[in-house]
Amino acid sequence: MKTTDTPAPVPAESGLPVAKIDTPAGKAPREKKEGTGLNVFSHGILVIWAFMVVMPLLWAVMTSFKDDSSIFGSPWSLPDKLHFDNWARAWTDANMSDYFLNTVLVVGGSLIGTLVLGSMAAYVLARFDFPGNRFIYFLFIGGMSFPIMLALVPLFYVVNNMGLLNTIHGLILVYIAYSLPFTVFFLTAFFRTLPTSVAEAAFVDGASHSRTFFQIMLPMAKPGLISVGIFNFLGQWNQYMLPTVLNTDPDKRVLTQGLVQLAVSQGYKGDWSGLFAGLVMAMLPVLAAYIVFQRQVVQGLTAGALK
Repeated sequence: MKTTDTPAPVPAESGLPVAKIDTPAGKAPREKKEGTGLNVFSHGILVIWAFMVVMPLLWAVMTSFKDDSSIFGSPWSLPDKLHFDNWARAWTDANMSDYFLNTVLVVGGSLIGTLVLGSMAAYVLARFDFPGNRFIYFLFIGGMSFPIMLALVPLFYVVNNMGLLNTIHGLILVYIAYSLPFTVFFLTAFFRTLPTSVAEAAFVDGASHSRTFFQIMLPMAKPGLISVGIFNFLGQWNQYMLPTVLNTDPDKRVLTQGLVQLAVSQGYKGDWSGLFAGLVMAMLPVLAAYIVFQRQVVQGLTAGALK
């Protein structure tokens, strides 16, 4: 069997001419043209999508600083002056301050409980093999596919029999149970991507399972915790069905219930400027949370794929 050796390149110092290999003409420009067309199309779609998302938000913020006559007379124009009294009226007269405080208490408590319990369950399911591991894991996944509408009536009777109806802590427990399936599903996949050598080294040094989890594995899972925390925060902050069924006390209403009540009452009174001010108040915390943690959300979503 013969082999052909590739001739070594001739050094430039020898003075001999070096042959150049011609590339087919027109191939590179065609690829560049096709890539340019695809980039223009994708960027155009992104611009249209950004316009569709941002414009309603900007319009709501702009309308919250108008008076009622300007809202109907010139809805697309800028306000003649900033009417900050709309925000003050919605905050005090419409009881948005009480609704905001109740929402912070409910979402804050449920978010902490969801992340703590969900991360512990996900760590055990991802790191330890025991009888029933896969059954419990698929049981959590099955909870994601169960419509909450089917559980409203039995959930009402369960919460009522436990004496937790129309209470803040009762709503917190329901939010935790509602958010746990997705949290466990997300964090189980994330904990599986973390290196096992670090935990093994901690066990060799005499660390317990709880210390290894809280001091080593949990800080390593910070991107995943932030990502699933943002998703749970969005879902719990905008939740309307559960508090409507389980929280009928007017003093314990959350923001979504307060906005509906504000829309009904202000609709009859004609105070549309106060309604838009209350709407922007409920919207700002969600936007602020996503803007602050958007980089961590992307890192958490792509960490599993990169590893």
